[in-house]
Amino acid sequence: MLIKIPRGWELPERLATAEHLALGRRTFLATLGLSAAAGAFFSPSIWSATSPYPAKRNSAYQLDRPLTKEYFVSHYNNFAEFGDDKDIWKLMDRFRIEPWTLRVTGLVTRPQTFDVSKLIREMPLEERLYRHRCVEGWSMAIPWTGFPFKALIDRVQPASDARYVKMISFLRPEEAPNQKEHPEQTWPHYQGLTLDEAMHELTLLVTGMYGHELSKSCGAPIRAILPWKYGFKSLKSIVAIEFTAEQPQTFWTHIALPPSHFYANVNPNERYLNRSQAREKIIGTWETRPTLMYNGYGPYVAHLYEKQP
Repeated sequence: MLIKIPRGWELPERLATAEHLALGRRTFLATLGLSAAAGAFFSPSIWSATSPYPAKRNSAYQLDRPLTKEYFVSHYNNFAEFGDDKDIWKLMDRFRIEPWTLRVTGLVTRPQTFDVSKLIREMPLEERLYRHRCVEGWSMAIPWTGFPFKALIDRVQPASDARYVKMISFLRPEEAPNQKEHPEQTWPHYQGLTLDEAMHELTLLVTGMYGHELSKSCGAPIRAILPWKYGFKSLKSIVAIEFTAEQPQTFWTHIALPPSHFYANVNPNERYLNRSQAREKIIGTWETRPTLMYNGYGPYVAHLYEKQP
């Protein structure tokens, strides 16, 4: 008899939201009352006949809680380039996400610049259900669509001395109010990972959500997702990736956090910016529950940090 032992992120399929129940374009926009302003959320080509969405769900990645309603995911988030409040979705009308290119440079044998719309159609897209934990103490459960970061890394072939990956977001002060109003900050936004973290099976480059393309407020057209880390490590709207031998500085370690927080793994025993991380509030249900070490993904990522000081 074959006995299947579920992984920590899994739950029975009967408890996961069925794909056909995801909000469609008209239903979603009607719910928001924004039918005439769809461009503030998505690109015009989302529901075209050639759209790669929805992608097939990978059943290996499930949840221990219900999915967060899409409205909250698109309307309650952080995007430092646009503002410091949660209603940054109101500021997206001027943000252009087409065309978009992704430049990969540094210690790689095949540096390339990808047209993201073409890349999306070339890569193995799949949907995964992931927990999302913010350092501010709230959490969500989201159906992301993307492809393994490793699939892109394999295409550019890192050199033997590559140890880290630096991700860089866009710089457009005319479109992003916070970049214009606070030029003293170290724009563009950037984050860093170890090469092992970037190549881990859980690490995605995400291009969609809820069965369609990413909303602008969630980091369209391409962002990173590392579900065992605090949300600020999952950089939005990436334009460049650089492979390096030395650990890169990051946007938040430069501004506020000490260098030891380069990893920013979810840890209920730590405090961030004088904030306890022991508990989290689930957006939508407003339930409060204990924070899980590595956001519940410890059995699959803890080995990455065995030698970490």
